[in-house]
Amino acid sequence: MNPAQKINRFFLLAIAPFLGMAIWLGIVNMKLTIPNPPRMAEFQYAAMGDPVAAKLDSAATSVGEIRTTVEKYFELYTQSADAVAQMAKMAAAQIVRPAAIYDARITGRLGSPRSTVNSGNIRLQLFNLNGGDYNGYALKVDLKSSKAMRMVLGKDTVGGSETTLSAASRYGAVAGVNAGGFADDNKSGKRYPLSTTMLGGKYVYGFEPTFDNLTFVGFTASRQLIGGKFSRQSDLDKLQPDFGATFVPTLLQQGKRQTIPDQWLNSPRRAPRTVVANYKDGQLLFLVTDGYDERGNSGATLPELQDKLIALGAIDAYNLDGGGSSSLVFNGQVINKPSDGKLRPLPTHFLFFK
Repeated sequence: MNPAQKINRFFLLAIAPFLGMAIWLGIVNMKLTIPNPPRMAEFQYAAMGDPVAAKLDSAATSVGEIRTTVEKYFELYTQSADAVAQMAKMAAAQIVRPAAIYDARITGRLGSPRSTVNSGNIRLQLFNLNGGDYNGYALKVDLKSSKAMRMVLGKDTVGGSETTLSAASRYGAVAGVNAGGFADDNKSGKRYPLSTTMLGGKYVYGFEPTFDNLTFVGFTASRQLIGGKFSRQSDLDKLQPDFGATFVPTLLQQGKRQTIPDQWLNSPRRAPRTVVANYKDGQLLFLVTDGYDERGNSGATLPELQDKLIALGAIDAYNLDGGGSSSLVFNGQVINKPSDGKLRPLPTHFLFFK
């Protein structure tokens, strides 16, 4: 029961006795009649007339006083209800204020957005990212509903592939980012999602225990970022993933750097990268860095991205497929500079919807 409802109940209980008395007196006043006695009892009528009239006058006076009292109570009630409504409005504003302050702080670290999309489902803010030795882009995502984000398969088939721009266009998405890694079947020409992959809360082709430091990166039905290494399906199922893909490695956990396997420190050392992270309020951050090839001579190192993510206030962060796979699409445009010279067809994509 909210404060306004509590005040309503208090005043109704307070005035109930007065209302009851007023109603009773009104009924008595309406039905009270003076009998017409026989002539032999005229002396009795004369004797009774004055007291009865006096009682009626007294009752009328009481009704007037009760009416005045009730009106005062209603006036107080109205004033109190207005005051409570004002207090509730102020309280609501105070509740929102810390979140707004936090959002302003983390947004300020990214600079001024070059483009923004805001709707009832989502708020997207696109920023340029300068890391000193690399350049890239940051996409800050506030998911306001479960319809704001989903993962799709290339051409909606297992083994199919298409560019992130193609997938976003087919689905009418306002933005898109590449997701997990892949494995090619040279005989069939098909491109399959790497290891454990989920869509609609179901495994695309079964659960595969973690190997070679692979990391599952996914989202719950409420679009909370989850991820990590899982040797048993039951451990992943406990997190209730709705969709997700696999790559390597984990970069941050609870705001702390995670050890990067030697293989991924130097092979390649620098590269175009795609990273997904979250903030403590559940907002998401995608970083996509540019590089002109996959030979390790351009782009960002993973330790550099760890430093950048911590500086930006991220909590958990995971590396997604990079190199020529790094893709960032926004409002129908390719934002990054793909190292292949064009977007690479991929088996999984994260899409965002207005």
